[in-house]
Amino acid sequence: MFDIQEELKKLPARPGVYIMHDEADHIIYVGKAVSLKNRVRQYFQSSRNKGVKIEQMVTHITRFEYIVTDSELEALVLECNLIKEHRPKYNTMLMDDKAYPFIKVTVDEAFPRIMLARQIVKDKAKYFGPYTSAGAVKDTIELIRKLYYVRSCNRRLPADTGKERPCLNYHIHQCLAPCQGYISQEEYRNSIEEVIQFLNGNYDLILKELGEKMKAASEALEFEKAIEYRELLGSVKKIAQKQKITDTAGDDRDILAVAVEEEDAVVQVFFIRGGRLIGRDHFYLRITEGETAGEILSSFIKQFYAGTPYIPGRLMLQEEIEDRELIEEWLTKKREHKVHLHVPKKGTKEKLVELAQKNAALVLSTDKERLKREEGRTIGAVKELEVMLGLKGVVRMEAYDISNTNGFASVGSMVVYERGKPKRNDYRKFKIKGVKGANDYASLEEVLTRRFLHGLEDRKAGKELGGFREFPDLILMDGGKGQVNVALEVLGQLGLPIPVCGMVKDDNHRTRGLYYENEELPIDKNSECFRLITRIQDEAHRFAITFHRDLRSKGQVHSVLDDIPGVGPARRKDLMRYFENIEAIKNASVEELKALPSMNEKSAGDVYNFFHSCGIIEDNREL
Repeated sequence: MFDIQEELKKLPARPGVYIMHDEADHIIYVGKAVSLKNRVRQYFQSSRNKGVKIEQMVTHITRFEYIVTDSELEALVLECNLIKEHRPKYNTMLMDDKAYPFIKVTVDEAFPRIMLARQIVKDKAKYFGPYTSAGAVKDTIELIRKLYYVRSCNRRLPADTGKERPCLNYHIHQCLAPCQGYISQEEYRNSIEEVIQFLNGNYDLILKELGEKMKAASEALEFEKAIEYRELLGSVKKIAQKQKITDTAGDDRDILAVAVEEEDAVVQVFFIRGGRLIGRDHFYLRITEGETAGEILSSFIKQFYAGTPYIPGRLMLQEEIEDRELIEEWLTKKREHKVHLHVPKKGTKEKLVELAQKNAALVLSTDKERLKREEGRTIGAVKELEVMLGLKGVVRMEAYDISNTNGFASVGSMVVYERGKPKRNDYRKFKIKGVKGANDYASLEEVLTRRFLHGLEDRKAGKELGGFREFPDLILMDGGKGQVNVALEVLGQLGLPIPVCGMVKDDNHRTRGLYYENEELPIDKNSECFRLITRIQDEAHRFAITFHRDLRSKGQVHSVLDDIPGVGPARRKDLMRYFENIEAIKNASVEELKALPSMNEKSAGDVYNFFHSCGIIEDNREL
């Protein structure tokens, strides 16, 4: 029994991270502290004004644990990692997980290339961005190649010069073929310098050049060329218009503001690079009642910039945030250059923050109904399921399915849903190793045993991350009584009290009801719960089928039928379609085999003789 008051006395006066658990042992809050002893005690002191969120959270705490660190900065980094991994209920949570693309110029190469990059690597290349649209990046790269004839191949130049013929881009006049030595390194470098100027927003030179070329082609009656230059001119102008000047300082900065309504919040971010607004984006957050704009922005900054590969030199904020100096130190360490957090009070910068806040409010207002519908489809559906099964605190659900073709190469799938949404990083695939033929029950037993043994080993080893370490609040089996009993038997042997529910299908393979505690429960087909169960069941089936097909396409499975002379893909398919399993084929007569559409007397005899004259009648390999 965890005695909170006794454990509070044992807390060290050192920096670290504290982790709060509820009665179901779910992590409901993660925080950091300069002094664990002082900070954690504050939660349980009735005299302190904690606010609505903390008051509510404290009533659910049944135990806590902590991790001591050497500094407050280390505690901040650990806090960010744990929040991202466990997504605690009472932490402000960033709902979007976006990765922004960059344009990379490989200036360290003799003949540099232009490419899309998803992260910044510590190499000698130049990076431009981040941009908010991968499509826009691809369009820009394509335009640059047309304007400056930059190569797109992966050839090692000049080492590979002349070894292969020039590619199609040379023949359609989008590359000057440095791979053939048709352009010198110095001339090519001059083009790259112009590309870098273009990416820095200096469009005047290329606009003037394209205008002159269009005019010259028109005067020479080369109208096709003139049209081509006109289209390129239009493309450059379109890009130039998108990048409006917003700040004469010419530096990189992000502008952040938040709008709040009840338990919903939206943070708007303007990305300014080289003094130009290159894009904006908004992010939804799940908050609890009573959180201030400063608290929300602080949580957002820690989660967002923990994952983004590029951090600008300045963040302009709507309000002051807690731990500003500590967060500046953390961001500076990640960027390896000084980062400032600033709340502008007047002038253009204040207007930009105000504009970001107005945009955040507009997004929140516009999407309010959509957010409510989304919550009904996810969290609302899970709550309906809890009521139906008489459960509480269902956050993580795992569903299992088995796929095979007449016992051929059985595979298992595990799909994970958290708060009614798929958590694809935690999906797992299993090749069935210890079961021969089409035995779904034995296959499920193997999958579940391997999954939970692995999880128990990870917990014993103290692993903090990973999909196996996290156990579900509810297991969903694709099937009824038989599948549920297999799961319960495995869990009983391992001492894991996890509820198991079966997703029962009708004769048309559609979801009919739920099997729970020896009873089939009817389900309203118009409810969000029914739609969620159907999605989970379909997803588990899709994931298993996809894995099975991948294995077959990669040639990683082998059928005994592959060894029969004269039996190719068409005849093998017919045998698998018309006979229930390998035993049925072994026991079939020549006349029965010959009745198949693709078979003739000779091929039927080959199949019959293969199983009978070679002593393979007892072979138990997979079909």
